Amino acid sequence: MKPIDLRSDTVTQPTPAMREAMMAAPLGDDVFGDDPTVNALQERIAALLGFEAALFLPTATQSNLVALMSHCQRGDEYIVGQMAHCYRWEAGGAAVLGSIQPQPLDHLPDGTLALGAIEAAIKPDDPHFARSTLLCLENTLGGKVIAQDYLKAATDLVRSRGLSAHLDGARLFNAAVASGVAPREIARHFDSTTVCFSKGLGAPAGAALCGSRSLIAAARRWRKMVGGGMRQAGVLAGAALYALDHHIDRLADDHAKARTLAERLRGLPGVTVEPPQTNMVFVDLAPEKAQGVVERLKARGLLCTGLYRMRFVTHLDVSHGDIARAVQILRDTL
Repeated sequence: MKPIDLRSDTVTQPTPAMREAMMAAPLGDDVFGDDPTVNALQERIAALLGFEAALFLPTATQSNLVALMSHCQRGDEYIVGQMAHCYRWEAGGAAVLGSIQPQPLDHLPDGTLALGAIEAAIKPDDPHFARSTLLCLENTLGGKVIAQDYLKAATDLVRSRGLSAHLDGARLFNAAVASGVAPREIARHFDSTTVCFSKGLGAPAGAALCGSRSLIAAARRWRKMVGGGMRQAGVLAGAALYALDHHIDRLADDHAKARTLAERLRGLPGVTVEPPQTNMVFVDLAPEKAQGVVERLKARGLLCTGLYRMRFVTHLDVSHGDIARAVQILRDTL
């Protein structure tokens, strides 16, 4: 039988209808600014999230990188969580390529950063220190939805100290669907926002950075410098436009599948399941069960990751029947 792939929502394949939209997309040369499908996507996502402008990029990692490089100068600092993607999982790009110093902070259990810790991390204007310039938050973070009142409090705090705020919203639409809040209500607290089209939205590639016209102009230059200028990129933008039309509301089904998986694993000896808020289920195992578990599950036809905890991610290519089969594999293995 075909393996059940719960490693990530990045493994999704374009649906037949999405492939048709890609094939039908009008094309131009995006480096010259004349790909009509890319331009339509940029206008659409900027309006959807309440920004002046947007830039289409190959990946959310590159979107976060050019955002940081557009907000910060060499020797500046961004304040960020220890488990934030743009700090931990993006190869140190901001430090290596942008000469931007990260100031990582520990997360609270709900995924937030303590407001007092953020304030204490902001450096005085003194040549001994890097210049504190930017706060980076992520929503969702590890599948957790960050509350609106926290986003407002954190961004109000840093703005009162002269900093800007960037949101890594790679899974912003998951947060919006799970909380019943419009995406622009989440994004409005920030000076820039990244969104990813190749995760739960199911496009094969692509992300967008949204911000002011001046920030996006700077980001366009950085995108070129780091090799992200694409030509007939409308093929990919067409998939993203299709996803915005058809794949946002259906994220609720992914969240339901994650809840089903978590509920059916509870009660197993030596297995602790964190109740999911969106499409990620995290599982901690007693040491005697953890040895080689990812490989044992793979041998039975279930793919997952276990980098620091076991993680199962539901998505549009996994059915409710697949979840039932995954539960049986897990129960048999654990």
